[in-house]
Amino acid sequence: MKRQLLSPKERVDWLRLSRTSGVGPVTFTKLIERFETASNAIDNLADLSKRGGRAKPLKALSREQAEAELEDHDQFGARLLCACEPDFPADLAAIDPPPPVISVKGPLVLKDRMICAMVGARNASAASLRFAGDLARGLGERGVIVASGLARGIDGAAHAASLETGTLAVLAGGLTSIYPPEHEALYHAIADQGLLVSETPLRYTPQARDFPRRNRLISGVSLGVLVVEAAERSGSLITARYGLEQNREVMAVPGSPMDPRARGSNRLLQDGAALVQGVEDVLAVLSGARRTSLQEPGGSEFEDEFDDADALNDAVEDIRERIAALLSPTPVSRDELARLTKAPARVVLAALVELELAGRCEIWPNGMVCSAYQP
Repeated sequence: MKRQLLSPKERVDWLRLSRTSGVGPVTFTKLIERFETASNAIDNLADLSKRGGRAKPLKALSREQAEAELEDHDQFGARLLCACEPDFPADLAAIDPPPPVISVKGPLVLKDRMICAMVGARNASAASLRFAGDLARGLGERGVIVASGLARGIDGAAHAASLETGTLAVLAGGLTSIYPPEHEALYHAIADQGLLVSETPLRYTPQARDFPRRNRLISGVSLGVLVVEAAERSGSLITARYGLEQNREVMAVPGSPMDPRARGSNRLLQDGAALVQGVEDVLAVLSGARRTSLQEPGGSEFEDEFDDADALNDAVEDIRERIAALLSPTPVSRDELARLTKAPARVVLAALVELELAGRCEIWPNGMVCSAYQP
């Protein structure tokens, strides 16, 4: 995504498009790529959603609602950052796709700072809580910002130990949502000394499905993900998996084989995660990490580009319903859809965008897609 400064009007349009029902991060990114500006994309929403099979034309969030949200940010002392803007965290902007907008509150400056995510069990052992605090404190003293999710257990220990040196908390809900409630004091301390980050509207109350999205941001803003203690099938392992998908370094602290709270982190080590026994181990891994480039690929990488918009529309028209018929509640990869339909990847994705705008499918950031839930 091209880095650029947005005018006040362009920022409102960017927010309007990002908050439109049915426009997920993948669809948002593809709309910007196709129509170049959020304003142009908004002008084409009704037609695209109608082509996808929507009965009533899709409408973007109103300008008045977007302006009210921005004013609410100002009154709360928060800032809204768009993914294309220079102040948007560079590593987060490089993931595919980035969140279109994030809200931030706090004085911490991320530019040119190394960030390490630290996550782990909510019901962590006393030994792991202490070790997580020691690691976070030591990393902070060496100039590393510690990122986590403000959850109970390891998250809270990591934040508390790195308050003075720099900590970043990614929230599942809006910036006004304090969860868990017992972390209210820690939440306010981070707002005063560190940085609170959210991709949801300012006053949004989180639901269960929002926590994996939060985990994706924790790994996305970081150079590496360190799991201190995690059971199998835990949220911490979801963060580690996102880290792998985003080409982040994944590290784990070994735990007792007799403690079920360590089985997930020990499994990561068996699968090739870097073993961490102290601060120096983390620094060694992070120092070798490669940052994802923000450069856009050249045209030669897209041999199936359509110079004529009408030609793309015609190709999508021919394949859209075939793709819709292949979808089910079980996720399937976009590459598999391209293989089954023998259609160019860009045509498949353009068809999926129209189907999502029509409320007929969900496009996931990891390249998977499924049919939309129909009550």
